[in-house]
Amino acid sequence: MVEIKDKYKTIAQQSEGLYKEKGSKFLSFAFPITSEKQIKEIQQELRKKYYDARHHVFAWKLGIQDNNYRSSDDGEPSNSSGPPVLGQIRSYELSDILIVVIRYFGGTKLGIPGLIHAYKTAAAEAIENNKIINKIITHTYKISFAYEDMNLVMRKLKEQNIEQQNQEFDLKCSLEINIRLSDCEKTENIFKKIPNINIEQIS
Repeated sequence: MVEIKDKYKTIAQQSEGLYKEKGSKFLSFAFPITSEKQIKEIQQELRKKYYDARHHVFAWKLGIQDNNYRSSDDGEPSNSSGPPVLGQIRSYELSDILIVVIRYFGGTKLGIPGLIHAYKTAAAEAIENNKIINKIITHTYKISFAYEDMNLVMRKLKEQNIEQQNQEFDLKCSLEINIRLSDCEKTENIFKKIPNINIEQIS
């Protein structure tokens, strides 16, 4: 039986960090995110606010699979900045996160090893100044049933320790439940086996 992965780590809120080296300042910002559209909006705001900075290096990762991510050196030497920032995201095992490191050049070149160290340290600083939380992936289901089946439905929900919401109790009744991804199939099967009760996933 294949285990369904439905828990992941992310950050609780926006946070910042700062690293200085030989006159250069590296301002780091970490954001919890849910979409690429949100990423672009955040980047546009930062570019407006810090318009005079030389580099806006970033890395992000979305979702629990390890295939939706991106990083950019934004003018720095290849692989000296974006990948080290992405490396910190992976090192902390985070997802649904964007980190932007903005560099103000101080006049002295740091070299590739120096840049890697600076961007890694700045990114880690933003993460350390945040709170790492666990998130559970859930789906919402709607259960529809006749009034006379209400006690049966409620008993089944209680047995599975499932809380209900958005209840409508009339001649025709319905309610909604949030189910952890790894429990979805089991819960669906419980209610599909009961005659005259309908369960459907709505989100």
